[in-house]
Amino acid sequence: MKKDENLHFSHDEADGLGILVTNLGTPDSHQARDVRRYLKEFLWDPRVVEVPRPLWWLMLNLVILNTRPRRSAAAYAKIWTAEGSPLLTISKRQAQALQSQLDQRFDAPVKVVLAMRYGNPSIAAGLEQLRKAGARRILVLPLYPQYAASATASTFDAVSLELRRWRWLPELRFVNHYHDEPAYIDALAESVREYWSVNGEPDKLVMSFHGIPRECLLAGDPYFCECHKTARLLAEKLELPPHRWQLTFQSRLGPKEWLKPYTDHTLQALAKEGVRNVHVMCPGFSADCLETLEEIVMENRDTFLAAGGENYAYIACLNDRPSHIAMLSELVMKHVQGWLPAQTPSQREKELVQRKALAVAAGAAD
Repeated sequence: MKKDENLHFSHDEADGLGILVTNLGTPDSHQARDVRRYLKEFLWDPRVVEVPRPLWWLMLNLVILNTRPRRSAAAYAKIWTAEGSPLLTISKRQAQALQSQLDQRFDAPVKVVLAMRYGNPSIAAGLEQLRKAGARRILVLPLYPQYAASATASTFDAVSLELRRWRWLPELRFVNHYHDEPAYIDALAESVREYWSVNGEPDKLVMSFHGIPRECLLAGDPYFCECHKTARLLAEKLELPPHRWQLTFQSRLGPKEWLKPYTDHTLQALAKEGVRNVHVMCPGFSADCLETLEEIVMENRDTFLAAGGENYAYIACLNDRPSHIAMLSELVMKHVQGWLPAQTPSQREKELVQRKALAVAAGAAD
């Protein structure tokens, strides 16, 4: 029987709780070679592109990966910072802040690890970190407020693929979505009010969500409905009448019809209709990234102004705002109910000492 060489176990080691915080991912650099490697992994995922594999292999390897990496690399270069990828930098801060909050709330071992669905740090590496930390219970927390098979389910695929290699599986829980969590809506509303208190209110607030092909909606994906619920709840919290806000979808790829209305088309139409002042936010993104910092802040700003608009502003994602981290902390607490030990630390220590003594007496080495 093959031994799991990566598994370490000691009878006097407390079972830990692991939180695997995940997001989509980012290239290792904005160089075309790294962007190509990232895009190849991302676009080959059958959850992302639902096209028969042989046909898609030809399109991806012979066409897309020979043209798109250079264009994407140029876009990444516009937003890259001295610290690297904004998404990765912000995600690290989120994980560190969440760790600090949970350390204050738990009197038992808990470890927060960041992983990316594509690129580095990988989900496999993140799970391995948790295993080495003694996490016998793992909560997977994808930072996608609205469920989409191409994002949330793909994360589950990657987790399950890695766990197939493990002999001793951990107890596992998975956060599917949190699109209508009151604390999430409150955090979004707080960010808007804070921005408006300094910059004034616009004629229209545009809530731009990442798009998916319309055929995914028709196949049963709840993403479209969850985006609409988030937008409605946020508008209600801000007490905005219907004419003051608009939901849109961005980031189309390929010739298929995607969820509508499209963000860029909407901004053009608003400007032509006489709307002069818009603010745009992206409630479906937990951290600022290429799609917000380049597509929304730069490309769509140019689109709106070129069509006759006068004032365009972007309200940043929740990122590592205290209210966002507090919401994530509450979300973790909600999903780990029943996993937290009822014993005091001293009771737990006494039990572990006794457990090791009994194991050694029975012939265990450690």
